[in-house]
Amino acid sequence: MKIGMVSLGCPKNLVDSEVMLGLAQADGHQLTADAADADVLIVNTCAFIDKAKQESIDTILEMAEHKKTGSCRRLVVTGCMAERYRDELREQIPEIDAVLGTGEVPGIVGALGTSAIPLLRANGEPIRPTGDRRPLPTYIYSADTPRLLATPRHYAYVKVAEGCDYACSFCIIPTLRGRYRSRSPESIVEEASRLASRGVKELLLISQDTTFYGIDRHERGGLARLLRALDRVDGLEWVRMLYLYPTTITDDVLDAMAESGKVCKYIDLPLQHASDPVLKRMRRPGTRAGYERLLDRIRRRVPGVTLRTTFIVGFPGETPDAYEELQSFVRSVEFDHVGVFTYSHEEGTAAHALPDDVPAAVKRRRQAGLMRLQRRIVERAQRARVGQRVRVLVDGPSTEHDLVLRGRLEGQAPDIDPLVYLTDCDPSSIASGQFVQAEIVGSRAYDLVARPASA
Repeated sequence: MKIGMVSLGCPKNLVDSEVMLGLAQADGHQLTADAADADVLIVNTCAFIDKAKQESIDTILEMAEHKKTGSCRRLVVTGCMAERYRDELREQIPEIDAVLGTGEVPGIVGALGTSAIPLLRANGEPIRPTGDRRPLPTYIYSADTPRLLATPRHYAYVKVAEGCDYACSFCIIPTLRGRYRSRSPESIVEEASRLASRGVKELLLISQDTTFYGIDRHERGGLARLLRALDRVDGLEWVRMLYLYPTTITDDVLDAMAESGKVCKYIDLPLQHASDPVLKRMRRPGTRAGYERLLDRIRRRVPGVTLRTTFIVGFPGETPDAYEELQSFVRSVEFDHVGVFTYSHEEGTAAHALPDDVPAAVKRRRQAGLMRLQRRIVERAQRARVGQRVRVLVDGPSTEHDLVLRGRLEGQAPDIDPLVYLTDCDPSSIASGQFVQAEIVGSRAYDLVARPASA
């Protein structure tokens, strides 16, 4: 059959989509990018916040139309929304033929042709739920699991662990993804080596908390050892970590970052807030003073490090003073990259019991205000970089002009960070995935403009 896939949400969800496509292809099915041409359509959903849930529903309904107007015979819904609202989805959208939760990725082959899909253990054996309680997901893929990359061929995400053991009051992920479980370092290094042999230059390590890696296996220091092992993989140029946690960043990890030639000096550290009372209600460990000490330690141990973080504004009880403290923190720390989200009042989280007492309009104003502040910080920093020689990884042609290429520096992750626009070059002579020495000649708000450097 011809299989079409729509993958929504985060890179962790994307890896699940790639595994499902790989399993389908290994079973002899063809893949198509044209939904109207597909015999089976799969929607891998996200359910983290209201906007993500609405996007998932809209996409499911859009794909359901192909059962009426196209060749589609089956509609399969997978991922976080399927895990969270399994029965409701089947009841409200009868066009859905099969539903697979986050722990049932291996069931995708069966779901392509049958309607009754059992809940599966990590080894693929069915689980028999008792009563109304469904067991938490336990599945995680391995180096031997078929996988079809959906990213450009020069970079790939590798999930080093799945699940989460934290209890942040705003987050539903532990319920949707299960307990934290690390892959073995041997499996990760083997997958990295195979990806490198296929032309992958940049490896992005992901999980719910990458710095917790190995701790669940009683392997303290496991992440630092893994980074040093990946640094030795032939063919790789960059190894980037995403989703770090403030309480699990240890000196041995920072030392491995500072000393390894391939490990990007890049810290993605979602702090969520800087007001101590708000952090306490969020059930986040740490304080503003503690965060400032941590960031100072990171900068001392890893000179030239790029710091990225995300914040939530409008959390229950966020007063004007608390918001001002967050602004003061951003102003004093001067992060390289900042993302700001408005709080979403999610059922199933501990925060749902709190009154959602910050009006939506106030949340949006606070989000816009924090981003204006960050933009001023970034614009000043970007102007100071003009004249620097840099190493740029080319991602491909710009969508704005045929003679301009888009690329990234070591301190820029794909899809979430600003770009480098490479001008004054012959795009036909520079391939995607190629590294280019360039000189920064200007900036455009968050983005940089560069041209190939003369020898």
